[in-house]
Amino acid sequence: MSKIKIFDTTLRDGEQSPGASLDNKEKLQIARQLSTLNIDVMEAGFPITSEGDFKSVSAIAKEIKDVTVCALARAVDKDIDCAAKALKSAKSPRIHVFLATSEIHRKFKLIKVKEEIIRTAVKGVKRARKYVDDVEFSPEDASRTEPDFLVDVVEAVITAGATTVNIPDTVGYAVPEHYAAIIKNLRDNVKNINDAVISVHCHNDLGLAVANSLAAVKAGATQVECTINGIGERAGNASLEEIVMALKTRKDFFKHTTGIKTKEIMATSKIVSGLTGLRVQRNKAIVGENAFAHESGVHQDGVLKESTTYEIIKPEEVGLPKTNIVLGKLSGRHAFKKRVKALGYELPDEEFEHTFSQFKLLADKKKEIYDQDIEALIRDEKSEVPHIYELESLSINCGPVPTAGISLRVGKGKDKIIADSAKGDGSIDAIFKTIDLLTGIKGTLLDYSVRSVTSGKDALGEASVDVEVEDNTYKGRAVSTDTIEASAKAYLNAINKVAIKHRRKKST
Repeated sequence: MSKIKIFDTTLRDGEQSPGASLDNKEKLQIARQLSTLNIDVMEAGFPITSEGDFKSVSAIAKEIKDVTVCALARAVDKDIDCAAKALKSAKSPRIHVFLATSEIHRKFKLIKVKEEIIRTAVKGVKRARKYVDDVEFSPEDASRTEPDFLVDVVEAVITAGATTVNIPDTVGYAVPEHYAAIIKNLRDNVKNINDAVISVHCHNDLGLAVANSLAAVKAGATQVECTINGIGERAGNASLEEIVMALKTRKDFFKHTTGIKTKEIMATSKIVSGLTGLRVQRNKAIVGENAFAHESGVHQDGVLKESTTYEIIKPEEVGLPKTNIVLGKLSGRHAFKKRVKALGYELPDEEFEHTFSQFKLLADKKKEIYDQDIEALIRDEKSEVPHIYELESLSINCGPVPTAGISLRVGKGKDKIIADSAKGDGSIDAIFKTIDLLTGIKGTLLDYSVRSVTSGKDALGEASVDVEVEDNTYKGRAVSTDTIEASAKAYLNAINKVAIKHRRKKST
């Protein structure tokens, strides 16, 4: 299989993302990781734009020796001279010269005719070749440039010494069939096309950057320009991780490979996201939080039996330790039982079914269930006592004098409902006094505590109480996403123990 070169422009085009800004130290940190990822070319920056960019390109050129280090320049003498100076210490330097070629850019931005464009492009390439042997030229807005004129420009710059010609879809205007046709037209009509590498650089304004890049590869391009996490101007660039994993996963179709160490993809994504402050969307392909996560019970069952049923990429391939089975309201018994077992619990069938039903109730309130949530449910199940009283409803009035209104289910079939209300010094005190009133059992609270079992706004809260009744201490505990409800259930749990003890005395 032939190799596709991966040209990473995270440090240049990626940093142009609104909201992203990197200092020299951060750029060097990313550059080191890109080197570890084993990219072929690293576009380190645009030296003429600022002193900071010049210094960062210089620092990267001085340290990074196993990757071609590239600097961007307009087809202007001072830009090219500045880029060459910044790359002075590079072991494998490349100067990337660009000039707009489309009619709309010629007419409104450059105010130049076609002949002037070709002369300026050729002059820029020749100047860059005086400094380095590796020169890339980009006809900016190539996808909107007249096909015949694009052929003329590309042929002229290769003759002038360009070793790579990059065909940018600068504004994300192309669609796959159209973009592939552009590459094919160049291959068929540029006489010296075999003297240069054909590169592609796609933007994502229509969400087609990766699709366009892959279509170009099928049409004969041998270098793809992309960024980590797809960051870049406006809607971003083609995503490196998506390009690389598409080529790897569908090598049967593309018949190409890359030199990327794919196990470094996730680490690289996290470093770039952390330093730029640009978060990766949850459902982003390859590196998104949900990319290897399964919540649907059907999917979970399939993946647990055979991962390839619902995963075309092994998570280990991109640097993740394993598939993430997310327990939520759509999860089934298979996934829940496997997680319970992994936590070290063996539950009898009846106990498991009750715990599973409690899990489903919790999942309706809470988007994601954590291991600590499950352990709390299991502890709650194992400490469960027969209920004489069950909480039916609870309301709190937090006015000047807090009042709790409570309904309890009682009786053998829990078909009778009793209700009442009481005031207290606070909401919790009012709840406990109302339960005393309804059950006829007066308890003295010795200890009360609430803790968060997990983190987040929807965290599961665990309430614990020590209640003294008739010189005996009874412990009660309960869990709920509502700490007020957990408190009521914990107190009721302790009162149920008292009620059961009273019932046993009567029966004897």
